Amino acid sequence: MSVQTPTPIPLWPAHTIEVPATALPERESTGYSQVGTAFSQVRNVSVPTIIPYLPDPAIATGVAVVVCPGGAYHILAIEHEGHAVARWLNARGIAVIVLKYRLVPTPDDDAQHEAELGAKLADPATMRAISFAHDPVMRADVLEAIRVTRHNADAWGLHPQKIGVMGFSAGGHVTISAMLHYTDALTRPNFAAPIYPVWFADIVPPIDAPPVFMALANDDEFGAIILDTVARVTAAWQHAGVPIEVHAYAQGGHGFGMMTRNMPCDRWIDRFHEWLTTTALR
Repeated sequence: MSVQTPTPIPLWPAHTIEVPATALPERESTGYSQVGTAFSQVRNVSVPTIIPYLPDPAIATGVAVVVCPGGAYHILAIEHEGHAVARWLNARGIAVIVLKYRLVPTPDDDAQHEAELGAKLADPATMRAISFAHDPVMRADVLEAIRVTRHNADAWGLHPQKIGVMGFSAGGHVTISAMLHYTDALTRPNFAAPIYPVWFADIVPPIDAPPVFMALANDDEFGAIILDTVARVTAAWQHAGVPIEVHAYAQGGHGFGMMTRNMPCDRWIDRFHEWLTTTALR
């Protein structure tokens, strides 16, 4: 079955979030990875939305995943870390809610945007500061996305206790924020999958922390930051006695998502699906 990209719907009721007067219109353009691979990106998201991909009812499992594309807090790699994930999981009966969370503003000019973002990415201290400053709105958006998904469980054919969250890179930050800082039963993810995530803050699992799946490549261009994040989450979850599964691939670089690299990391999502159906939701 061919799945069309659904229409985004507002995450929050009108006028409940503050949109800066200087906010530029949201726009989609072409970005390039650290190794020069082109990908579709969204910038200047100031009004967050969700894009619900619902599977064919004949194969629906009732499982749903809120998916948070990455992009260094400034962009969303919306295709290979969003729509493509949704289509793959939909074909296996899993609903996906792609979250376009609020981003750090960027210049409208593509060249200026690329230059400024490149300079920030080259300075870990700057990225750390940005992550702390921008965490509150990203956290609010992902927790609301989980709450809205659970609220719509009946209408969307979902099991309210089979709703999780997945994110890539900075979207992995959003995912970790959700799995550490949910506020109640309505915003708690039943499982979480931060993929090559970034997280600079402390990691203290909640008492009822959800099971976790992670994947990364050992040759990630942002190696130390990614490896440290994965190691700290793994140690914290193991110490807490909460199930965690980690796949570290020899090659794949940063941001592989659903790209085809003809490497073992291409099949990370198969491993996630196996984990989800045999471990996380048992």
